Amino acid sequence: MRPENQSCVSEFLLLGLPIQPEQQGLFFALFLCMYLTTVLGNLLIILLIRLDSRLHTPMYFFLSHLAFSDISLSSVTVPKMLMNMQSRQQTIPYSGCISQFYFLTLFGCIDNFLLAVMAYDRYVAICQPLHYTNVMRQELLISLVVWSWFLSCAHALLHTLLLVQLSFCADNSIPHFFCDLTALLKMSCSDISLNELIVIKTEGPFVIMVPFMCIIISYLRIFTTVLKIPSAAGKYKVFSTCGSHLTVVILFYGSVTYVYLQPLTSNNVKDRIATVIYTILTPMLNPFVYSLRNKDMKQGLGKLIGRIKPQLRGFYAKS
Repeated sequence: MRPENQSCVSEFLLLGLPIQPEQQGLFFALFLCMYLTTVLGNLLIILLIRLDSRLHTPMYFFLSHLAFSDISLSSVTVPKMLMNMQSRQQTIPYSGCISQFYFLTLFGCIDNFLLAVMAYDRYVAICQPLHYTNVMRQELLISLVVWSWFLSCAHALLHTLLLVQLSFCADNSIPHFFCDLTALLKMSCSDISLNELIVIKTEGPFVIMVPFMCIIISYLRIFTTVLKIPSAAGKYKVFSTCGSHLTVVILFYGSVTYVYLQPLTSNNVKDRIATVIYTILTPMLNPFVYSLRNKDMKQGLGKLIGRIKPQLRGFYAKS
């Protein structure tokens, strides 16, 4: 172990995903399409929620913040990965690596809290419909979002400050497509016992598991309530909505738990595949799962298209 806290590495080498050279073009196009779908789909959600007054409800308020977080989460990693795949220059400066890690942790943690908040919103709407308006008032909505951001910033800052105390004195190759915490810890030639204690045994599991347990408890209460509904159509409607949300929850928490709540000696290839799920796949699926299958969002989209059509006709008439 080296006693000093200053890193001897000025840049890192991102090795990327295990893709054969002849397949680089195909995967570049695939990830570019996925990223554009993520950005455009989530921007559309934010635009529809802002323009349509019928969507000014607690559920869509949280959804707009989740959409922004998903855009940011993908934008932290995917553009750099696409640049590396295209230019074949895979280096990233030390400061850029630390910044990427901070923002990845920040937006990943915000997703974590917002998923729990949205599950609580559904619990109140289904299990306490008569008190929904009084419970989910504006002050509570703002408080839940502010606390989600505050705790996420604190979580990301804690891990970043612990990370910058480490020395990286040997191989600077990161077997990943972004500056992942577990990969950086494996590369360090400093004592990482404190980092492991925080990440794997104390604060890390707490930040992940507490929101996850809130989701589980919320949906157990929801399912108990739904089973008491005599109408089969009513049960199907609620279970369909819950099934979509739970699909994203399982994808997000399953991949995050697999990557970060296991020993650092895990398989790198499997880690990289798992991180693709929560950094690229889940943000891309969210617009479809939460919004584009929703009746209110479809009506809002139709209303937006109705506004745009006359303007397009006028533009083409002038040209």
